[in-house]
Amino acid sequence: MFLLFSVATALAALVSAPFAIAVAIVAAVFFAWSVWFFRDPDRTTPNGPNLVISPADGKVIKIDEAPLPKEVRDDAPGSTTQPMVRIAIFLNLFNVHVNRVPASGTITRTSYVPGKFLNASLDKASEHNERSAAVMVDAAGRPIGFVQIAGLVARRIVNGLKVGQAVTSGNRFGLIRFGSRAEVYVPRGTAIAVKVGDHVIAGQSVLATLPLARASP
Repeated sequence: MFLLFSVATALAALVSAPFAIAVAIVAAVFFAWSVWFFRDPDRTTPNGPNLVISPADGKVIKIDEAPLPKEVRDDAPGSTTQPMVRIAIFLNLFNVHVNRVPASGTITRTSYVPGKFLNASLDKASEHNERSAAVMVDAAGRPIGFVQIAGLVARRIVNGLKVGQAVTSGNRFGLIRFGSRAEVYVPRGTAIAVKVGDHVIAGQSVLATLPLARASP
């Protein structure tokens, strides 16, 4: 995705240069911006079998209880229609938008749902916006859900996860292009390590510590 944007803007800058300096400058600026936006810095992920790591850079805007999204709820091992603890993170245009797996385990369910492009900071974006959801279970059988949600400007969600895939905490798995929202669902009884207003870093910030024994979602 980054390569496509970079090549397109670079070519536009070169082709337009002899004819319109202003157009060339705009294309060059857009090229520089695309390089910056699609940056993918290395991160050091904390080790720990009970840690849940942030899947996205951004600001924690909500911590509440909600059931897993309906499209991944019924067939996800260990999950029910009962509420889980949900942590919502808002990504603005200036955040790194590469997403990372929040814990180690096995992917049990994935789903993509087309939808609207409401402001991602609104609660109704979780239900009405275009989104990609995944559920995994860790080595102790504890379910963890995470969702990529498109925003007002976002028009493309990339998620490379497959059912049955073994994943490691901090692994890159996808991207939401431009401003967007990410949500993490963890079992009740999980100790939450962040609060609303905190800024978190994908693959690095600890969101929560799972209970030692398997808990009902």
